[in-house]
Amino acid sequence: MRHDWILDVLSDLAAYARDNGMPGLSAEVERTLTLARDEIQVAEDDGLGADAFDPVTLERRWRRPV
Repeated sequence: MRHDWILDVLSDLAAYARDNGMPGLSAEVERTLTLARDEIQVAEDDGLGADAFDPVTLERRWRRPV
């Protein structure tokens, strides 16, 4: 998984927030971490990689031929 770095960053941020008395931020980062895992999994399952959620790539991919 080439997106591991972002999961590491989010995990570190959540831990920092939790350890420094910022429960709201910690909870929000945990939700973001879950979302990131889900989107990365979808991208990898579809074989789309980093371009899976890029708006330009999606538009090109779903545009009907004229």
